[in-house]
Amino acid sequence: MAIAKFIDYIEKEKNYSAHTQKAYAKDLNDFSFYCQNEHQVNGIEQIEYPLIRAWIVQLVNAGNSNRSINRKISVLRSYFNFLQRIEVRDTNPLRKHKPLKESKKVQLPFTEKEINGLLDGAFFDDDYQGVLSKTVIETLYCTGMRRTELIHLETQNVNLEGGTLKVLGKRNKERFIPLLPELKKQLERYTSEVKNAFGDEPFPYFFRSSKGKKMSDNLVYTIVNSYFNVVSTKEKRSPHMLRHSFATHLLNQGADLNTVKDLLGHASLAATQIYTHSSMEQIKAVYKDAHPRGEKK
Repeated sequence: MAIAKFIDYIEKEKNYSAHTQKAYAKDLNDFSFYCQNEHQVNGIEQIEYPLIRAWIVQLVNAGNSNRSINRKISVLRSYFNFLQRIEVRDTNPLRKHKPLKESKKVQLPFTEKEINGLLDGAFFDDDYQGVLSKTVIETLYCTGMRRTELIHLETQNVNLEGGTLKVLGKRNKERFIPLLPELKKQLERYTSEVKNAFGDEPFPYFFRSSKGKKMSDNLVYTIVNSYFNVVSTKEKRSPHMLRHSFATHLLNQGADLNTVKDLLGHASLAATQIYTHSSMEQIKAVYKDAHPRGEKK
């Protein structure tokens, strides 16, 4: 089946993560199911744009956001490009399709006060789960790493003595992140707790649940969401918001965009620039104070 070949292609040729592969497969299978059940079309390799358009209408009527629909269509576009590559199709039926307009909703990061209040306060229990939770939150905020990067952080890539982490990012791209003193101290404490709980039992991943198993996406999300629910009124309290906060706070303190880009593991500055909107007030203040025609304090 062409879908299976496509998923194999994005795994082996594009080095897409297992999570992305699963999401792509679901979107393609959902569309295939729609074609079969609504239009009695078996196989989506040779379908044309009107049928895709009908699916878009159904998705809109079902209450899917324009952003979600655009993501699904982007997957379809990639799939048809692949079919052209392997000479199953001559053209891509989405070649003239224009994405639906998306509202630009600004997600506010956590404030420095909220994060410092949590990490410096007495919110974490003194047992393994408490130490794990604080270490997860402090690592996400002090390094800006993605949730999946934290989950897959290998024990051998944590160099406490040298003060660095080697992180495997998207498409297996490696980057090194220096450890701040507070984070290094917390990681050392966590390492001690792991030894007390599990002895010297070898384990490939640095972070493990209280049951000694690999951390799950849901567990990391639950840790971040539950603790920030206590100190923040923001609607979105996900691990990604700590990455967002990391980038925004660095820019607020004057870090240059290229440095933040490298720390985040972005391939281009364009991806990093989405965080500059949150720093605009700081940028305005520096600009007004530094420019010869600005308002001096």
